[in-house]
Amino acid sequence: MVQIVSGTKGKGKTKYLLDMANNAIKTAKGDVVYLDKSIKHMYELHNKIRLINVQDYPVDTTDGFIGFICGIICQNHDLEQMYLDSFLKIAFLEGQDIEPTLTHLKKIGEKYHVDFILSVSLDKTEIPESAQKDIIVSL
Repeated sequence: MVQIVSGTKGKGKTKYLLDMANNAIKTAKGDVVYLDKSIKHMYELHNKIRLINVQDYPVDTTDGFIGFICGIICQNHDLEQMYLDSFLKIAFLEGQDIEPTLTHLKKIGEKYHVDFILSVSLDKTEIPESAQKDIIVSL
């Protein structure tokens, strides 16, 4: 499953995502991972949530990012949820069509039983029609 927290820059998406992750770990049966473009929010996350700074790794394309996600999943069979903050930036999708990548993430999520929760710096009206149903909150 893919869930989207949408809103333009500065609307509070990261705070919302951090709160979601911290609440999710309380009832999670598996592991929770938080991907971001830095470690700035390390102390705002519960210590059972693994924070991964994507920029620490040689990922520089959208395909590379999808491979990176698959690598995380294959190393952790207990993975339940992945929170992807600054999704457009870490997935190299700024100014690009996000629909194919969202479709790919949905397929990965279904196959490996991982939920993806994304923070997307776009207004709700800019999200593709096929992904409108995945928006859980628009800030």
